[in-house]
Amino acid sequence: MHPNAVDTDRRPFVLVWELTRACELTCKHCRADAQPERHPDELTTAEGKALLDEARRFGENQLVVLSGGDPLARDDTLDLVAYGADRGLLMTLTPSGTTSLTPERVEALTDAGARRLAVSVDGGSRAAHDEFRGEPGSFDATIRAARAARDADLPLQINTTVCAETVDQLPAIRDLVADLGAVLWSVFFLVPIGRGAVLDSISPTRAERVVEWLADVEAAADFGIKTTEAPHYRRVALQRRTDGDGTDGDAADTIGRRVGITAGDGFAFVSHVGDVYPSGFLPEAAGNVRETSLVDCYREADLFTDLRDPDALRGKCGACGYRGVCGGSRSRAYAQTGDPLASDPLCAYVPEGYDGPLPEGQEPRSRV
Repeated sequence: MHPNAVDTDRRPFVLVWELTRACELTCKHCRADAQPERHPDELTTAEGKALLDEARRFGENQLVVLSGGDPLARDDTLDLVAYGADRGLLMTLTPSGTTSLTPERVEALTDAGARRLAVSVDGGSRAAHDEFRGEPGSFDATIRAARAARDADLPLQINTTVCAETVDQLPAIRDLVADLGAVLWSVFFLVPIGRGAVLDSISPTRAERVVEWLADVEAAADFGIKTTEAPHYRRVALQRRTDGDGTDGDAADTIGRRVGITAGDGFAFVSHVGDVYPSGFLPEAAGNVRETSLVDCYREADLFTDLRDPDALRGKCGACGYRGVCGGSRSRAYAQTGDPLASDPLCAYVPEGYDGPLPEGQEPRSRV
């Protein structure tokens, strides 16, 4: 389904279900602070199928991402993929790069009805990736799975984390994304939660240069690019198409849709124990699927409706003419200030005429 066809007041474009927090890896950035063993209170298979039935109430072709931890740490994952696919959901997975992600497993996921496989590559070399992922052999397992997806005609997505440790690896990772035949490169700008709280983010000025570079890459590449927790990528794209203030609907349509997908606005997350969050990186629960309708949480919970109101934003995000197509990372604002409606600390842009407070560390009156 094209993103423009989604009314994000009524349904998320992306629904993520964290099947488990169990994982063999100890990745430095892990939001979930994944553990070796499964949690005893995870949603059961029956509860998971009920959740998928509820997700179908959003409408046909609802995109569902099974994440973790490592979703393959559960023994019912193939059954859940098949169940969702039978009900018309677009089922995708983000498994960890471990020995469990064999070519045979990739083929079985394809046969069960998976529509896309997303794997993480955080270094342009074996040494850089395995150091970041905390497990020797992770790079080789990931590349093997990526090639297996290509052989099975299963569309491949590559996910990459951007932080001070990985940013210089981006050109080499770009080359891998192209070589592997990925359809999409999802570039995630670090949000300091979980184990990622000890990592160093890049500066707002460096982030601006990275998103400008990504725009250049996308213009020349055969694969698409999306940024996660860096919606100001859309501002940069719009600035290249118009001299206006970002409110020109025709210009916004040229970058894919009039509004971005951000926490609570086109995006929802269900944790391994059933809590409903606007994003896995904004762990403020609006309910639990064992007690409350997922659909009602998304459509009616105050947290979600506030996040979908660009006029509720504060600071320079609230004063920005691009707030309707960007809106800033609500997750990063929450992680660093405790207020999900505050300004995104990673965005370097200062709206013309804005004279209010700037996020900590940003140069006064710096302009992009």
